[in-house]
Amino acid sequence: MGNDTTTQKTGPQTIKKSIQKTIKETSVISVLILLPVILFFASFLIGRYPVSPLDVLMALLPIKTNLSPAVYTVVWDIRLPRIMAAMIVGAALSVSGASFQGTFQNPLVSPDILGVSAGAGFGAALAILLGSSPVMIQFMAFTFGLIAVSLTYFLSRNFKGNTILMMVLGGIAIGALFSAFTSCIKYLADPNSKLPEIVYWLMGSLASVTSSSIMMIIVPILIGFTALLLVRWRLNVLSMGDDEARALGINIDRLRILVIICCTLLTAAAVSISGIIGWVGLVIPHVARMIVGPDHRKLLPASIALGAFFLLLVDDVCRTAVSIEIPLGILTAIIGAPFFVYLLNKGYEGWS
Repeated sequence: MGNDTTTQKTGPQTIKKSIQKTIKETSVISVLILLPVILFFASFLIGRYPVSPLDVLMALLPIKTNLSPAVYTVVWDIRLPRIMAAMIVGAALSVSGASFQGTFQNPLVSPDILGVSAGAGFGAALAILLGSSPVMIQFMAFTFGLIAVSLTYFLSRNFKGNTILMMVLGGIAIGALFSAFTSCIKYLADPNSKLPEIVYWLMGSLASVTSSSIMMIIVPILIGFTALLLVRWRLNVLSMGDDEARALGINIDRLRILVIICCTLLTAAAVSISGIIGWVGLVIPHVARMIVGPDHRKLLPASIALGAFFLLLVDDVCRTAVSIEIPLGILTAIIGAPFFVYLLNKGYEGWS
């Protein structure tokens, strides 16, 4: 009788807890979806040229209106590409950071750990030095980002030892090498014209983004997002360690290469249009873990939503806070570094 009574009591309690958990998860998911969506529309209203919410809505809808050409120019040619770029870059860097942290089993890993940002910076600096067009600068940044990671991978394969450690150390070496090359270009650049342009690009900005810039990166962005979301459940196994993953039948080498390729495509594409923006791919995944936990099935979508929201919010501040636009990389560092110190001081261990 005692056991029956206990079962009768625990049954409704278990159901109640399950319902409460489901409601909580649904609420969290709803908030994560709504935050970037709300900020997406609100960002059209932010800027030096005033546009009313009704004008924005009418300009975005495919209907004939009496709006002035200036409104269409502001909405479609200036603000929409920049808003889309901020959300894409933030989402790409965040999901790459979350994926790398699980793949390398290290909470301190960021998307540029394999040298992609240093390579992209060198490619852009070289293109600027040669007087190339904005399209060629973007192409060179993307290409050299891929080259840097390829060199890191092949360098790590030639050394014996722990694969993850060799890859990280190889990334540090390749990143330092390309950073040195970039410094050489800055030394050779004209201090009155080319050097300021190179320095400004390296600090990160979305001021020069156009619709064509986004179209150039849409294919690698879609490939990276799709592949990572499809294998996100395997990252849970990979983050447990190589031995456990092998025991469960996971081909860790193939999976790790796939993750590296996807994250490299995402990061190189993002950096090619925005310049080097730090801390987003390091801090935002930790924030996502604090909200949804370490399960990559929830963590990667949450990182995408939070990354898009965060960088769009930062970009809105950068372009409106003062009369001169603040480079994105400066503000993300000002926000990200203290928050990361807070996590370290708190002893946060929720990533594992």
